[in-house]
Amino acid sequence: MSPPSATSNGSESQQADIATHEPGLTKSQAAKKEVTMPKFPGPKKFEDKYEERDYQKGRLALAFRIFAKFGFDEGVAGHITLRDPVHPDHFWVNPFGVAWPLLKASDLILVNPEGQVVDGGPCRLLNAAAYMIHHAVHTARPEINCVAHSHSIYGRAFCTLGRNLDTITQDACAFHNDIALYSSFRGIVLAEDEGIAIAAALGKGKAALLQNHGLLTCGQSIEAAVFWFMSLEKCCHAQLLADAAAGGRGHETIKIDEKDAEYTYKTVGTEMAGWFSAKPTFDIMESEAGVDYKW
Repeated sequence: MSPPSATSNGSESQQADIATHEPGLTKSQAAKKEVTMPKFPGPKKFEDKYEERDYQKGRLALAFRIFAKFGFDEGVAGHITLRDPVHPDHFWVNPFGVAWPLLKASDLILVNPEGQVVDGGPCRLLNAAAYMIHHAVHTARPEINCVAHSHSIYGRAFCTLGRNLDTITQDACAFHNDIALYSSFRGIVLAEDEGIAIAAALGKGKAALLQNHGLLTCGQSIEAAVFWFMSLEKCCHAQLLADAAAGGRGHETIKIDEKDAEYTYKTVGTEMAGWFSAKPTFDIMESEAGVDYKW
């Protein structure tokens, strides 16, 4: 049987006006650039800050389980933080040493600006590096509600090269002029000045490559920060493969034109794009976890 586009329903003129490979889009619409992306459903909104806190803690627990599923955990290293809706100068983080695949919202610990654990689950061990890095970023970026960092394998490998990400794929366009290279490594981040330096290098960007260390991403939502991390890890993987393949043939990878990269960024690199792109992953993990992750 022929596909619908190859059959006639009696309206030849209407069929002739359909643009190739664009269902429902006419040639005249394409010529006039009348195509727009659909409006995404936005993040859930709350009037009650305590209700928002409970919901966001559940999302943070899902985020850790997602990271574990993707293999981003490395022993006890790595952390994702959530700015507390009730006390915005505090943040929630995973307790040091609790396995990410088992993490529940009730396990999370609340850290004040002085680095003291003031609320949370039965294990209240705080990773000092988590406090130094994340407190600095949350302080420098009041619009950011979530910061993610872990020692993922491809991000870790790419961060040994001392270079920034090339814009060689559509996915990499999400980080075009929006990712920093922190070209310093002074060991485990246990000093305040190191965290401040990382936050300064990040600037207004959504991501940073921490040299000899790993990836860091941030967002106004947990979902965006998590998606940027997952996507950046894959972009690092893709570039490692592409550079190796090109180098083996004595060539270089093809870079996306600046104007094309900027145009693509406006679609795939926005905060809303990050939130919406993470939705399927969070939906799957929520289904797999049942109600276990909430308490």
